[in-house]
Amino acid sequence: MDTAVAEEETPQAPATEAFEPTIVAFVCNWCTYTAADLAGTSRLVQRPNVRLVRMMCTGMVDPKYVIKALLGGADAVLISGCHPGDCHYINGNYKARRRVKLLNDILDQFGIDRRRLKLTWVGASEGNEFAETVNDLIEEIRELGPIETRDMMVL
Repeated sequence: MDTAVAEEETPQAPATEAFEPTIVAFVCNWCTYTAADLAGTSRLVQRPNVRLVRMMCTGMVDPKYVIKALLGGADAVLISGCHPGDCHYINGNYKARRRVKLLNDILDQFGIDRRRLKLTWVGASEGNEFAETVNDLIEEIRELGPIETRDMMVL
């Protein structure tokens, strides 16, 4: 009888483990990727939740890549490139901005919260800005919780 009482009083482990979001980041080769490298070599604290996809320009990020990442289990997508006016391909970041605007309009149709897609401008010398952007996004997504599409069957 004493053992039954002891079992009831034993604290239970939490039902769910702490949620660690997975973020796919499409980054510009010339600016944001260099900033990410600078953040690493400067030993700035960054969480390991981000998977970088190096693109020559954010203008090359096809909306299909973003949808596929989100439907494939990424909890958020970050697109980050050169500041407007600093694009090495003249207008690639403007193309990215237009595409993100369109993506924000259609994400609801897929049942995806718009806050799971973020577009930022980070220059090559802004390693601290990159680390701060990534850490802030991880906290935002942690508050949102896991993406609902993880449990959905994608055809």
